[in-house]
Amino acid sequence: MTQTQTIATGRARTSQHTLLRFLARRAVTSVILLFGIILVTFSLTVIVPGDPVRAALGEGASSNPETVKAFRAKFGLDQPIPVRFFIYIGNLFRGDLGSSMTTGRPVADDLATAVPATAEVAFYAIIVSLAVAIVLGTLAAYRRGKATDQVVRVVTLIGLSIPTFWMAILCYQLFFMNLHWVKGSGRISPTITPPPRVTGFYTIDYILGGDSVGFFDAASHLALPVLVLSLFTIATLTRFVRTSVLEVLDMDYARAARAKGLSGRRVVVGYVLRGAALPILTLVGIAFGSLLSGTVLVEAVFAWPGLGTYAYNASKNLDLLAVTGVGLVVGIIYLVINLVVDVLYGVLDPRVRLS
Repeated sequence: MTQTQTIATGRARTSQHTLLRFLARRAVTSVILLFGIILVTFSLTVIVPGDPVRAALGEGASSNPETVKAFRAKFGLDQPIPVRFFIYIGNLFRGDLGSSMTTGRPVADDLATAVPATAEVAFYAIIVSLAVAIVLGTLAAYRRGKATDQVVRVVTLIGLSIPTFWMAILCYQLFFMNLHWVKGSGRISPTITPPPRVTGFYTIDYILGGDSVGFFDAASHLALPVLVLSLFTIATLTRFVRTSVLEVLDMDYARAARAKGLSGRRVVVGYVLRGAALPILTLVGIAFGSLLSGTVLVEAVFAWPGLGTYAYNASKNLDLLAVTGVGLVVGIIYLVINLVVDVLYGVLDPRVRLS
């Protein structure tokens, strides 16, 4: 082995060790944050105003002391707060989030149904938003000050200004009620049988099951929620992509690439977008987390049985265990997304691993 090969091998091993140390630090930080999320979500259910017993039983049943006593014993509300917290921690290690006062089912089972419904909408919405935003934002930055740039900036400003619930009602009225282009509310039509559960994404599960009728029905129901959520997300990402690309276009290496006679497309694709990837990645993670945490109003308009709808019903009925479960899931969603973004940062930029 030559000296050059030895040096290259040593650098590769050093880079791998640095990345592993970086990942280990992020994993330890995530565990600490997870405990903080559990503590905060449990504390919020303790300090929330209102009586969950009265909200669950109603005025008549809550006036019976024996009924109230049995209800509190069933859900552990008769225990001191520290005891309830340690019991909750012990149950979490067994995957037990308790039973919902509203549905009477285990909270974990309710979330196993609600989270995939929201995740399916969020996944397709972020894919569509990112693809459109990169094209529009890059085009606006490359043609800054010109008519194309002005049109994109005005359109994105309008997209940011329109409330999502109003856009949801408008799209529902136009594309479903008037034009009949897509299906209405819910994930599938009442006449369609749900697919065998594999991923929780109806579109993917129908494909895996070879059911084309179910797939097109699920995709048609999915179209309007994805469209509404994408419009707002596209507006946000496009403005940020434009700003990031403009900063990179003014850097020396981008100017040098243009001075060498490279085409504008090659400069943008090969140099500019790569340099602007890290800040764009951060905002994509935040936007995806926001979509995954549930958009109550959009889900309400389309009767989508997702996390936002479940959280709203749990909060309305003071369903403490369900609220805690939702808070825990939302916290974990942001925790995982931030961890993935940090890891991608470390993979894409070696300087981040050393910081």
